[in-house]
Amino acid sequence: MANFAKPENALKRAEELINVGRKQDALQSLHDLITSKRYRAWQKTLEKIMFKYVELCVDMRRGRFAKDGLIQYRIVCQQVNVSSLEEVIKHFMHLSTEKAEQARSQAQALEEALDVDDLEADQRPEDLMLSYVSGEKGKDRSDRELVTPWFKFLWETYRTVLEILRNNSKLETLYAMTAHRAFQFCKQYKRTTEFRRLCEIIRNHLANLNKYRDQRDRPDLSAPESLQLYLDTRFEQLKIATELELWQEAFRSVEDIHGLMCLVKKTPKASLLVVYYAKLTEVFWISSSHLYHAYAWVKLFSLQKSFNKNLSQKDLQLIASSVVLAALSVAPYSRTHASHLELENEKERNLRMGNLIGFNLDPKPESRETLSRSSLLSELVSKGVLSCATQEVKDLYHLLEHEFLPLDFASKIQPLLAKISKLGGKLASASSVPEVQLQKYVSSLEKLATLRVLQQVSQVYQTINIGSLSKMVPFFDFSVVEKISVDAVKQNFIAMKIDHLKGVVVFGSLGLESDGLRDHLAVLAELLNNARAMIYPPARKASKLDEMLPSLAETVDKEHKRLLARKSIIEKRKEDQERQLLEMEREEEAKRLKVLKITEEAEQKRLQAEAEERRTQRIRREVEAKELEEAQALLEETEKRYKKGKGKKPLLEGEKLTKETLMQRALTEQMKERQEMEKKLQKLAKTMDHLERAKREEAAPLIEAAFQQRIVEEKILHEREQQQEIEMSRLRHDGDLKEKNRLSRMLDNKNIFQERVISHRQAEFDRRKTEREERINQIIEARKKERLEKRKKIYYVTTEEERIMKLKAEEEARMKEEAERRKKEEAERKAKLDEIAERQRQRELELEEKERKRREELLGPVKPISSVIGSRPVDPAPAAAPAAAPAAAAAAAAPAPAKYIPRHLRKAADAPPAQAAAPEPDRAGRWGSGGGSRPDDRWRADDRKPTSFGGSSRSTWSSSKR
Repeated sequence: MANFAKPENALKRAEELINVGRKQDALQSLHDLITSKRYRAWQKTLEKIMFKYVELCVDMRRGRFAKDGLIQYRIVCQQVNVSSLEEVIKHFMHLSTEKAEQARSQAQALEEALDVDDLEADQRPEDLMLSYVSGEKGKDRSDRELVTPWFKFLWETYRTVLEILRNNSKLETLYAMTAHRAFQFCKQYKRTTEFRRLCEIIRNHLANLNKYRDQRDRPDLSAPESLQLYLDTRFEQLKIATELELWQEAFRSVEDIHGLMCLVKKTPKASLLVVYYAKLTEVFWISSSHLYHAYAWVKLFSLQKSFNKNLSQKDLQLIASSVVLAALSVAPYSRTHASHLELENEKERNLRMGNLIGFNLDPKPESRETLSRSSLLSELVSKGVLSCATQEVKDLYHLLEHEFLPLDFASKIQPLLAKISKLGGKLASASSVPEVQLQKYVSSLEKLATLRVLQQVSQVYQTINIGSLSKMVPFFDFSVVEKISVDAVKQNFIAMKIDHLKGVVVFGSLGLESDGLRDHLAVLAELLNNARAMIYPPARKASKLDEMLPSLAETVDKEHKRLLARKSIIEKRKEDQERQLLEMEREEEAKRLKVLKITEEAEQKRLQAEAEERRTQRIRREVEAKELEEAQALLEETEKRYKKGKGKKPLLEGEKLTKETLMQRALTEQMKERQEMEKKLQKLAKTMDHLERAKREEAAPLIEAAFQQRIVEEKILHEREQQQEIEMSRLRHDGDLKEKNRLSRMLDNKNIFQERVISHRQAEFDRRKTEREERINQIIEARKKERLEKRKKIYYVTTEEERIMKLKAEEEARMKEEAERRKKEEAERKAKLDEIAERQRQRELELEEKERKRREELLGPVKPISSVIGSRPVDPAPAAAPAAAPAAAAAAAAPAPAKYIPRHLRKAADAPPAQAAAPEPDRAGRWGSGGGSRPDDRWRADDRKPTSFGGSSRSTWSSSKR
């Protein structure tokens, strides 16, 4: 480590080393000087040294050295001269940028050079070999060798400067400038990864600023200048993120801006808000959040209309059309089939997006206010945004939202979409929204038109051919229409089914095709089927398998249950095994982290010990160097003194030169010099004393003579000035007497004029006083009349209100009496109707009783159905066949048999050919194919007359219901 008495010596030494090609040694010497505690006071030489230091760091690409040197230099000039640090940092960034540009230009020059011997050859042999070995092209290799190292160093430069300047109120302007240059670097060279890291660095700096509030020289965000710098940086970050198409980072930048606005509780300027919402529309459109995109357009439209005084009518119309189309592009349905957790997440997301957009939503769960398509469209109509749009957009809005044209919908909407797709362009009067293209909304509008066609067709048709439906929707193929319809059905927007086998689309009703009602109908059908099976059980033949294995079903059921239990046990064992493996992994990870932590702590302690040892050695070397330097200075001073003096040598030959010896000799010499100097001073003081005394003795008589002469001169001057004053006073008195005699002649005229003026002013005063009293009296009379009229009006209004209230009370009493009277009449009428219904019911019961008795007299007692079914023969014997034929003949001849024979028991083959077979009943209870009734079943027809569904019973039921 070299030690220098002055910083200039270090700068000279560094230049000498650079001239001989030893840049590393020059850099190390300057680094030792800058990091030394000896030079902590700022001076101009240190600034020159820093310029040379950063030049060496850039030439050698030593970012770590540059960072250490800049940190030390910031400590030196933080409180003294901050502008010097700014100049050094600007010079550092300028050199880094210049080197990167030179490397890029050099790489391009190498690519453009035609350094080939054979112009017909495509590539040189060495280029082919390198491409085969490395798999890289020539440009890739030149970039990797020349451009990439300098780009890495430039990126490291920006990071270093931002780290040095962070959270410093005196350097926040330079911090903002560096951030902007870093953004431009990422934009120019398409460095997306570095841009994300840069955004994260700036975000962490702001978080640390809010975390450590007691930091020295901390920027005050409440100050307008600081807040504007931070906002400009965030808005530049947002612009570059959108230009690089890093939409996630752009959204995080939007959140950063919103968080900064909430932190300082201030709203930025309208120009910045316009940029904010313009970028927000792009982010939401890319993320397919069409609802939030539309709300951002609404805010942007409001800002442009309110604050942009130069906004032309054409641009306003184009922006309004974008707002309306963005709102129409939102899907006309929302998520209905979602879990509670998903709905809560959706609510939180709406609240978060609403805060970003600027709409204050109620965060309470019971609140009904939310961001929705219907509320957005109603807001556009109420605020007049729709009236500012173009005529094509207005017609499109009315077609999509209010018209019902299921057959002509596509033919009417296609020309409008074609016209709208051609609208758009650059906005001359809105710089923050450079271009508006309405063509991007066409695909969403076509999807919305498809949904409207399906919705309207479902209200007209129940079934439609797929080909016809495809003609109604010319925007997409039917496969795309099918995907759109699946999503709509999933969200309960329409109810439809597609039958590809028959080639038709079946529409349903959302009200009738609900899950609950469909389940009820299925349960009812199953119960009716079970009842029918109980009444008419089907004939079943016992299979041999049932006879052989009577307990097969029970065995299968048990085996199935056993397999399910085994499956659950296996699943449980798998879960336990996975849990154990996860626990083991966690334990191993914890052990590994613990060992890693112990290793890191040991390494940290070792590094600290080494750093402490290096610091101790450095301090020892500095002390030794300082002592040696002081000894050399003392030796040089002693040599100079002896050269000026007697010319004797200060040291004896062979004597050992140490600091103690030199200091002892120097102290001795200083004592001798001090004694000699004291003697010289005493002798000089005595000489000066004698000289001063002699001078004063000689000057005393001369001073006295000069004083007497001055007294005589001043006396003569006084007498002359007094005589002049007396003459002037006499002349002034004579002039005053002449002026008095001249003015005494005008005294009478003056008195007359004074009296005339006073009398005139007195008359004017009296006149104005009289007018004032009259005006005051008039005002008093007018106020009296006004109070009187007001009292009369109050009295009239009070009287009229009392009369109206009295009439109202009478009307209410009359209406109440009328209602009670009507209620009483209704009760009486209902009682009469109930009495009539009771009489009618009694009459019907008597008629039924008489009819039943008449049937018993004619047919005998009727057996119940259960006894008839129980007595039905299941398997008639062959011997009973001859007896069955006469019985069947008797049944055909008898007018009303009391026994019913099922179809599968009849023996139609044994009946005589001439005899017609008896008509067989079908499942609905009808007899024969001609629809006629069975001749011997008259009692069944009479008995099946429903008493509760006839005319008299219906009126009875309705009256009883009332």
